[in-house]
Amino acid sequence: MRRQPRIRHNDYGVLEPPEPGAWEPRLSVSVVIAAYGHQDKLDLTLAALAAQSYPGHLMEVVVVDDGTAPALRLPEIVPENTRLVTTEPGSRGRSNARNAALALADGDVIHWLDADMVTFHDEVEAHMRWHHLADYLVVMGYVRYVDYERGTPTAAQVHAAVAARATETLFDEAASEPHAWIVDLAERTDGLRTAGDSAYRVHVTNAASVNARLLREAGPLDTRLVLGEDSELGYRLAQCGAAFVLAPEARSRHLGHSMMMRDGEQVRRYNQVFVPDHIPHMRWLRTHPRRQWLVPYVEVVVEAAGASYEDVRATVDGFLAGSLNDIQVTLAGPWDSLREDRRNPLDSPQLDLLLVRGLYRGDPRVRYVEEVPATAAPVPYRMLCPAGWVPGPETLRRLVDEAAGHGHGLVSVALDETDEVIAARLEHTGAFARAALVREEGEPLDAAVHEVHGTHWLDGRTFGFLPAAEAEPPKRGKIEDPALKREVTRLRAENARLAEQVAALTREAAARDEDPASVPRQRGPRSLLRRLR
Repeated sequence: MRRQPRIRHNDYGVLEPPEPGAWEPRLSVSVVIAAYGHQDKLDLTLAALAAQSYPGHLMEVVVVDDGTAPALRLPEIVPENTRLVTTEPGSRGRSNARNAALALADGDVIHWLDADMVTFHDEVEAHMRWHHLADYLVVMGYVRYVDYERGTPTAAQVHAAVAARATETLFDEAASEPHAWIVDLAERTDGLRTAGDSAYRVHVTNAASVNARLLREAGPLDTRLVLGEDSELGYRLAQCGAAFVLAPEARSRHLGHSMMMRDGEQVRRYNQVFVPDHIPHMRWLRTHPRRQWLVPYVEVVVEAAGASYEDVRATVDGFLAGSLNDIQVTLAGPWDSLREDRRNPLDSPQLDLLLVRGLYRGDPRVRYVEEVPATAAPVPYRMLCPAGWVPGPETLRRLVDEAAGHGHGLVSVALDETDEVIAARLEHTGAFARAALVREEGEPLDAAVHEVHGTHWLDGRTFGFLPAAEAEPPKRGKIEDPALKREVTRLRAENARLAEQVAALTREAAARDEDPASVPRQRGPRSLLRRLR
């Protein structure tokens, strides 16, 4: 296996892609297109792909018809290696369609493409020249949205223009619109190089490409999500070590406006319900101090084997009582081999482990495992703490803020240094995955983490850790909950803002009653609701 370049955080500036047309491709690519209806647009998409500069023998196109009636067909102008399949009636939807194609794709790289895109002649090549440099990349092309009327242009015109390297002559480029939020993100983060943990957001499946091995490690699109599924997959790819590249040279044109452009407010309203459950990095949507989420923000691992019940309880209770409630506790031990003496329970072998298992068996935030999994993915952080050490109410939150704020891949916390250093560890899941991909034979994993994300040591007592003998157990009403206090402050500010809006609307209504001509007419209940939001 060839040596992988080391991208630190998301700074892919260490990579130098070759000039288009001046290199020898070797990797194959599968262009995956999920389609429903709009045969006319699909014809143009395939015509443009048939004129690509990337070698035809290294490119396949898999089109999935997601139940169109009458069924879609392959037109006359298609790439040489193109096939059309249909989803089953019981597995419809965009995610299912793309997953069906993914199961059939043979390429080293998967290139997602919508069925209403016209690519420039070197769009596929522009993606692939990046993938030849590293095996853990996600590449996002630059899309502009153009006006489109059925029949103009024709598939033959598209093929001729793309082959002649004149794609821009097909549409009114001056009236086209960019992916505005991606452009904004790129401007704020030096083309994603300083985007950190937010880089995953650019994985939009209308024009993105992903290393196939990395994609299969992350898993397919989540069919539980109807919208936002591409962002969720991008997030999981990040937990598997992906680096995200913006490639403005990978150009394409989207025929018509996107759903977000047509109805952005309602799309955001919908996504804010379903997507944050899957993406812990959406902290601005996880403000409730006691909510539980499908994917927690931090996994806390405590080795219960060999520890006393009292020590395990003190440590676990400390984390469960912390202000960062968005956690899962994993207790590792030989749980499957435990046997309880039903007549004399106090004589049971491994009594302490039996007590630990009994104490938390009803708590949904605690799980029991025989061995700690190799990765915490899709959870973005893993805290490993020895039993018998108790965090303070704000300890875990402060440690995560320290790691996230400085981009550390590993934060080690010195707990005791009398005879040997006893330490807790906060590990960034994506950093450890990246380090595992790039480290050389014999290189310690922590050393590779230091190279790609950075490591840092902290003092335990300074951050609130105490030995169990010195720590007081958490008591209801005795410790102020900082997270609850923050949420109350936020809700009060929101309430004051809404109250001011209502007061302003009330004043306008009163003024209109006195002099209707002096106040502009509102456009009914919908306008009022929008203003209240």
